[in-house]
Amino acid sequence: MDYLTSELFTCQEISRLYCDLMADNLPWLDGRLTAGDHAARVKTNRQLDPTSPLAISIIKIVTNKIISNSLLKSYALIYKVHSILLSRSEIGDGYGWHVDNPFSKYGRRDISFTLFLSNPSEYDGGELVFQSIQTTNSIRLSAGHIILYPSSLLHCVQPILGGIRLVCVGWIESYVQSSEDRSLLFNLEAGAKGLLARHGRSDELDLIFQSYANAVRRFSS
Repeated sequence: MDYLTSELFTCQEISRLYCDLMADNLPWLDGRLTAGDHAARVKTNRQLDPTSPLAISIIKIVTNKIISNSLLKSYALIYKVHSILLSRSEIGDGYGWHVDNPFSKYGRRDISFTLFLSNPSEYDGGELVFQSIQTTNSIRLSAGHIILYPSSLLHCVQPILGGIRLVCVGWIESYVQSSEDRSLLFNLEAGAKGLLARHGRSDELDLIFQSYANAVRRFSS
């Protein structure tokens, strides 16, 4: 399964965002407003009005965190982070099996992400589930952790059985459209950086980094 998880916010940072989002009288809208025709039939949640001051502030914070994180940049080869939404799901809410639309008006959707704002102890159910050829993978991460995965994956969010699930979701347009090419480049760069840290610079390693840079050029053309 081709996905990446990482801690993006510290406990203290995510706690402040969580408290802000749990305030009363926030403008939560029907989540089906941002879903495609098929997805809207299987989606039940609320999303914070993206034009509200709180949403604008949090979206900016999350975007800056993502584009400044070296691991996420290496995995996603980020061209643009866009279409970020803040989602609130309560008992009975969920999001059935679907594939994310390939485009929004803000850009191409190559990589989807979910940033968990609630700890698993604060709600029951609500697993993010991916479908592969023969198996499924269920994901519940600690608050402040993010998962990135190809937008082409079939996935769902299981119904909430108790509590409140808060997440931030969004999409990345990558310089490299193919998930297989991104995976190859990610492994190549990680291996080269590991060799550099262990053995230092060498003429041979310079050739590997040259090949990596030129492969990015080739795959992004």
